[in-house]
Amino acid sequence: MTDPLYPAFEPYAEGKLDVGDGNHIHWETSGNPDGKPAVFVHGGPGWGTNPERRRYFDPARYRLICFDQRGCGRSTPHASDPATDLSHNTTEHLLGDLERLREHLGVDRWLLFGGSWGSTLQLAYAQRHPHRVTEIVIAGVTTTSRRELDWLYHGAGRFLPAEWERFRDAVPEADRDGDLLAAYARLLEDPDPDVRIRATDAWCAWEDALLDTEPNGTPGAFRSRPLRDRLAVVRLCAHYFSHGAWLEEGALLRNAGRLAGIPGVLIHGKLDLSCPLDTAWLLERAWPDAELAVIDDAGHTGSDAMRTRIRQALDAFAQLSA
Repeated sequence: MTDPLYPAFEPYAEGKLDVGDGNHIHWETSGNPDGKPAVFVHGGPGWGTNPERRRYFDPARYRLICFDQRGCGRSTPHASDPATDLSHNTTEHLLGDLERLREHLGVDRWLLFGGSWGSTLQLAYAQRHPHRVTEIVIAGVTTTSRRELDWLYHGAGRFLPAEWERFRDAVPEADRDGDLLAAYARLLEDPDPDVRIRATDAWCAWEDALLDTEPNGTPGAFRSRPLRDRLAVVRLCAHYFSHGAWLEEGALLRNAGRLAGIPGVLIHGKLDLSCPLDTAWLLERAWPDAELAVIDDAGHTGSDAMRTRIRQALDAFAQLSA
């Protein structure tokens, strides 16, 4: 299949923004400085931005903003360092960072694009600041509810029982029948680097076991990353997920009516074991202006058909004024 994305292009500006609490987030802008503003909200938490994501956008029509959320990518301090305090790294802090970045770059309203954890952050931001959002495109919908987290780190083990058992058994025996996410969060704060690395490797092995089932996906998405990045993303995931992302259970679906008037395209792989389709289906029913596109051959890491549909949605929205 022909590559469905635009050719690679480089940023024309970048910098670091002081967002308080000793944190500086790295940002970059690319495309057309006078184009339609859009922001890519990456997943994880802690995954960091990816140059490949620029290629979904027409560089002649979009002013694309990418940034690394607190603690990851080129933002500082980095969560891979155990000395980095995560008490100022919460969903609320990230929502504030998005607003600071918008103001810093002189953007009045922007399109939101991202998926996985990024979809949670987009939805929370848009429900709080709907007048700042022109459109939303989500590839891989999750609201990071405790129901979804329980599926990802427990229920999905029905499909991969041996792999899930190894994930469970990587925590102390006393914690195995309790809150696995909290147990991992404690391991990731251990002063012994070997303990942190073992916990990180076990977490990545479980995540990859799910992703590796996808026929058209990206195998080894976690294990292929450098150790520094793996340590950061797993520490941040355990930190966020053990707290339910500090979100009231079900709030993002319950408050989806606040998105009325914002066009949205929800693009979700039917084969996504990590974030099953039902959340996207429920969100479309609750959001008056959303369209759900289910991609039959895609899982969480996508497929050529999924990438094509994302580009189509962004190309369509590029024609609308900001």
